[in-house]
Amino acid sequence: MNGVHDMGGMHNFGPVQYEKNEPVFHADWERTMFANAIALLGGRYFKVDEIRRATEMIPPAIYLRMSYYEGWMRALIILLLEKKLVTEAELERGHAAGRPKVPMQALPKEMAMYAMYNRIPASLDLDIKPRFKPGDPVVTKNIHPQHHTRMPRYVRGRRGRIEMDHGIFLLPDTNGHDGPDRPQHVYSVRFEARELWGEDAPPRDGVYIDMFDDYLEPQTK
Repeated sequence: MNGVHDMGGMHNFGPVQYEKNEPVFHADWERTMFANAIALLGGRYFKVDEIRRATEMIPPAIYLRMSYYEGWMRALIILLLEKKLVTEAELERGHAAGRPKVPMQALPKEMAMYAMYNRIPASLDLDIKPRFKPGDPVVTKNIHPQHHTRMPRYVRGRRGRIEMDHGIFLLPDTNGHDGPDRPQHVYSVRFEARELWGEDAPPRDGVYIDMFDDYLEPQTK
């Protein structure tokens, strides 16, 4: 989906503000928001790609004014309503109205602690033949889907070269919309700066972007 949520390569948003000794959370509600997100993801009510897709549904004028955890909160609210885990009335009241139609089990403390302190791999142990190998020249598809995608807008239709194969992962374009599952290889692809930004870019610079099989085609002369 094309929108302000895909800011890569866009101008006039100002510098990234650096906060020295920045705390993990600026307010208690941010801590609570993070805990809720971990609990919902750990309980498998949502997938990470679904949260990203829901974030893209936030209107641009609202999104650009939000803080980081406000974006999380709005995305989770969208999904809670979408999956009928809560109602609008319950959100307004701040508590459940009787027993939920969809039983929600509390995430055990042990699972929550494990999720906080351990990396949970997203890669899949599947035997799928890669379409490309390191060194292969590729070109990205010039597509502009209405659905969620992890291919940045500024790299579409550009030539690059495969640097390495990260392994097999679920395609976010379908995983963010509740399937079907489309496991495939993900590659680190190098794009020359001048391929992306033109002749004014430094001649030796490059950008490395992780790209799924579905985003790439073999480069032909």
